[in-house]
Amino acid sequence: MTLLPQQSELFPKMFQEKSPPESLVALAKSLRTDYGMLEEPVPAPELRERKAATVALAALRELFRIWGLDGSNFGSSHWNPLGSLISAGSKVVLKPNWVLHANKSGYGMDCLVTHTTVIEAVLEYVALARPGIVVLGDSPVQGCDFEALRTGCAVDQMASRFRERGMNLSICDFRRTLLPGGNLGRAKIEGVRGLEHFILFDLNRESLLEPLAQDARKFRVTMYDPDLMFKTHCPGRHQYLIAREIIEADTILNLPKLKSHKKACLTGALKNMVGINGHKEYLPHHRKGGSLSGGDCYEGASFFKSVAESLLDAANRSKPGAKQTLLAKSAGAMRRLAVSAGQDDNLEGSWHGNDTVWRTCIDLQRIALYGQLDGTLATTPQRRIVSITDAIIAGEGEGPMRPTPVPSGYLTGAINTAAAEWAHARLMGFDPRRIPLLRGAFTDFSYPLVDFLPSEIHLRSNEAEIPEGEIFPINGRAFSPSAGWKGYCELDATHNHKSR
Repeated sequence: MTLLPQQSELFPKMFQEKSPPESLVALAKSLRTDYGMLEEPVPAPELRERKAATVALAALRELFRIWGLDGSNFGSSHWNPLGSLISAGSKVVLKPNWVLHANKSGYGMDCLVTHTTVIEAVLEYVALARPGIVVLGDSPVQGCDFEALRTGCAVDQMASRFRERGMNLSICDFRRTLLPGGNLGRAKIEGVRGLEHFILFDLNRESLLEPLAQDARKFRVTMYDPDLMFKTHCPGRHQYLIAREIIEADTILNLPKLKSHKKACLTGALKNMVGINGHKEYLPHHRKGGSLSGGDCYEGASFFKSVAESLLDAANRSKPGAKQTLLAKSAGAMRRLAVSAGQDDNLEGSWHGNDTVWRTCIDLQRIALYGQLDGTLATTPQRRIVSITDAIIAGEGEGPMRPTPVPSGYLTGAINTAAAEWAHARLMGFDPRRIPLLRGAFTDFSYPLVDFLPSEIHLRSNEAEIPEGEIFPINGRAFSPSAGWKGYCELDATHNHKSR
């Protein structure tokens, strides 16, 4: 594994002083594995109420203590753990995981999205740093009912409490396109958010997708027109439409939910930045076809899946209405035939051979870190990205939209997204070296995410300082990966797959 020469020069001292090292990941165990109120609040003299009354707030307070943020003032009313990361009067964006308004597994919202009590806890400490503008925003899938999500998760009530205290807080849906009901055949609502609220970035040949660009006609994202995708991603052109709030931010507080993920193996600090992009036609997730025909949608070859893909392409190219509905249902029938023939039902790149989605994720991380208002990348980081990951109740299995709960009972914190995700993989019982998203984050490319090796990562918990190779699931409870990753990504798996 190689790194760029003198890569550390890209991370100037202004981003290193008075803050923990980039290679440190902090972990705090919560008092309980739920999001309720504590019977006995934890004293917190720095807070307005002088106490931490929720599980999330007490866990976050402990996380900041373990992390060593403003350590000399801990225990006093002057403690301001985010003070070195958020300047007074600055602009701060909180980026939660708000993927969908309902969990398709039926197991509820606690394992699906960043819990509102975690967001509220973070805002309590953001308030101490006295920023000028605070934005809470995400770009869910096009079928997400954002109002239902806000209502069901009590987001607006939480936001109102901070506005009443004088915080300049807004809630943003970064999407340009909505699909009410989430099914093809229904009319989309286009241009919901004006283009003036976005900045167009073109990474050109610097994109990590460029090595696949000879097959750019195969780039796909579920339920979007592939012809529009080719306009944004083709040889020498790789465009992303980024919410202006992200690029205007001085600090981004990245607040993911830790979950297994069908396409990327896991979603946490790295994958969460997909939600800074305003339209999915800018986001290649896989390539059409099986691995035997040069695609990475599924393993091998399948007549039924191939026909289903072509039907979906035709549906996505069609106008909403009866024809589009018929084509989509026909594709579903072919998928069911594939299952009846003993194949899996994957038609979305949901397996360990997906060589596309990780590249998109890292491109977006680079933009978030180096992006400028003119749509170019600077040679040095332009803002701080701080990741605080919600794993009090995490998700396993068929994430991101159909997870089942894991009562993990912890929060993690890091000022480097790649370090956070590497540690997350091991905490989940996954081998980061077998996950393209993690391997890729530590490889040699321009505008890097790291200036250290994975072996330099260490985890600081309530109990000990743990080197990278000794990070394992808490209490031995490994996560179950999604079906397309089982037997491949686990730390202790016997791998019978060919190397890819």
